[in-house]
Amino acid sequence: MQAGVGERVVTARQNVIIAGAGPVGLTAALLLLRRGIPFTLLEAETELADDLRASTFHPPTLDMLAELEVADALIAQGLVSPTWQIRMHPSGERAVFDLAVIADATAHPYRLQCKQSNLCRLLLDRVRAEGGDVRMGLRVEGVTQDDDGVAVTARDAVGELHDFAGSWLIAADGARSAIRGLLDLPFEGKTYPETTILATTRFPFDRHLEGLSNVNYVWKEQGTFSLLHLPDLWRCSLYPDGDETIEDALQPESIARKLQEIAPNPGGHVVEEIRPYRIHMRIVDQYRHGRVLLAGDAAHVNSPSGGMGMNGGIHDAVELVATLGEVFDGAPVEHLDRYTRRRRPIAEQEILTQADRNRARMQERDPAKRRAMLTDLQRIAEDPVASRAHLLRTSMIDGLGKAAAIQ
Repeated sequence: MQAGVGERVVTARQNVIIAGAGPVGLTAALLLLRRGIPFTLLEAETELADDLRASTFHPPTLDMLAELEVADALIAQGLVSPTWQIRMHPSGERAVFDLAVIADATAHPYRLQCKQSNLCRLLLDRVRAEGGDVRMGLRVEGVTQDDDGVAVTARDAVGELHDFAGSWLIAADGARSAIRGLLDLPFEGKTYPETTILATTRFPFDRHLEGLSNVNYVWKEQGTFSLLHLPDLWRCSLYPDGDETIEDALQPESIARKLQEIAPNPGGHVVEEIRPYRIHMRIVDQYRHGRVLLAGDAAHVNSPSGGMGMNGGIHDAVELVATLGEVFDGAPVEHLDRYTRRRRPIAEQEILTQADRNRARMQERDPAKRRAMLTDLQRIAEDPVASRAHLLRTSMIDGLGKAAAIQ
């Protein structure tokens, strides 16, 4: 394959090209470095994003990051959360799940509440310190491939085109994946009808709501909200009330009213950021398309309820690089199909389906059904055997075990 033509800036063939400097792409990059496999990572933006994205790290993800020697630094920047809960508001009735019951299955029996961007910075610093090739401000615009490799064309901020040639391309470029679009891959699924409004505030909800955890999914009369605690702020997921339009729900007075319903305060609640977003549940049929390998949101997206999206993407990266390493060590190319066999069913059955159930539970409006759900959840939380089984599943440990058993 030709590396480049004309006046384009041309990079010699690298073994792997990675698109996307999010947690998935950067995890893959550091893993490749540790295996001695050269790569070039292309990121469309000139700087790492610092906006409101994922913020929950599950126990097995922290175990994986510990093997990469970045977990301790991440934990130091986050909030260790040994429990999470589902509760009624304003009564405060709740089912509290304590991750101590799975301490025999993980070195990190807790959730860590920390911004995704913190991990990305730690990973990027480590990748650069160890000599990794990271190119910021290069947006992928073209992909071609043959039996021997893949060619990628990317455009920089001033419009110049750059050509890269490699043996494999890892598409870790997110839910709006340019590579998935260039390959014209179906992304089947659905978009949920509701719009979530994410609002951040430094108001100390834990001083006003008795028994609050750092992760809380809450039913209120004819509605729902969630409160997620980070070291320096609370992330509040809110929704339009009744027939309220999204435009009206985004107004400061509507946000203020909803926060007063959660925790009345004469001085109000200073809101720092508001962001509406829609939620999707979608997945590609195959994670490998010739020499192109999809991972993370490029391959699957799900409801954030349960905090499994980013974690699942990191798990994809770990499995993908392990399998790719075996191919570099001499396994046949077809061995990479095991990556799809292991990760896609887990994404579909353990991540998308579980997140869909979590979302449906919190969107339930029937008081009797809510009461029955809470009673059942309390029963599970109070039974050590049932609680352990529940937490192994919701912490994604079960899914990883199932994946590892697939040949």
